[in-house]
Amino acid sequence: MPPLPPQRPPTIDALAAARWAQRAPSTGEASAWLHEEVARRMEERLQWIVKKPERWLHWEPLRGGVAVHPLLAQRYPQSQCFIAQTPPESVPLVRRALAKPWWDARHWRAPALQFHAPTQPMDMLWANMALHMAADPQALIARWYHLLATDGFLMFSCFGPDTLRELRQLYAAMGWPAPAHEFTDMHDWGDMLVEAGFAEPVMDMERITLTFSSPAHLLTELRGLGRNLHPLRFAGLRGRQWHTELQAQIKQRLPDPAQPARLRLGFELIYGHAFKPAPRIAVRAQTSVSLEDFRSALRSGAAPGSKESL
Repeated sequence: MPPLPPQRPPTIDALAAARWAQRAPSTGEASAWLHEEVARRMEERLQWIVKKPERWLHWEPLRGGVAVHPLLAQRYPQSQCFIAQTPPESVPLVRRALAKPWWDARHWRAPALQFHAPTQPMDMLWANMALHMAADPQALIARWYHLLATDGFLMFSCFGPDTLRELRQLYAAMGWPAPAHEFTDMHDWGDMLVEAGFAEPVMDMERITLTFSSPAHLLTELRGLGRNLHPLRFAGLRGRQWHTELQAQIKQRLPDPAQPARLRLGFELIYGHAFKPAPRIAVRAQTSVSLEDFRSALRSGAAPGSKESL
């Protein structure tokens, strides 16, 4: 089968991505440990952002990580929080996961969580480990942009292209299709943010190496992180013999040199944040300006038609 032409972002099977997005987590199914750890590290980055949001949106917390939510609520105790969770049948699950204990007096005066679509623009949108699973990430970025208020900011994280390098090499050596779709480079994410209208995007990357006690443990953890959305992945389920061979190859090819009894797998993590700037109002011989854009320009301190708003 000929290779697919290169695209940005890397090609994803849209139908498979839609099925994954609509798959409701099972009752009691916890967020992946790695997602929770990435969320914790991303929350630490908020200390560098001075602005305190009055309203913020937590995007898909069941998959992105629920353990970080109390940290965010503690950082912004008086901020109104909205929850964006799909599919609809997952809403009761996220309600229970984020429920505040009635006996904790710290929560009595905090605004109640809102589990419906916000009617007002958000000052912060928090999206952990979601972007790399979107079939059309540019459309998703545009959606986030429109949910934000002027001067609001986006905080997001996702996998980078060096993720699962060891497993990709194993599959290639065995002549198997790729074990995962390709992930986008952080510079391309920055370009897409600018194209969507965001300003001052700041991208950061780090690599994490995890070790596992057995091939079965490694594969279980990977299933919690998502699914293989590559269009050229295996067309159907593999049999027991193939699964046995996969575990044998993992045990043979992925030992950690520092701990030979354990298996090693690397992940590239990308963090990004960007602000939604005041709208730029083009000036022509005859110019029509919406009332919303006019108000935004006035709030930014630049009158429509002035050099600062061009």
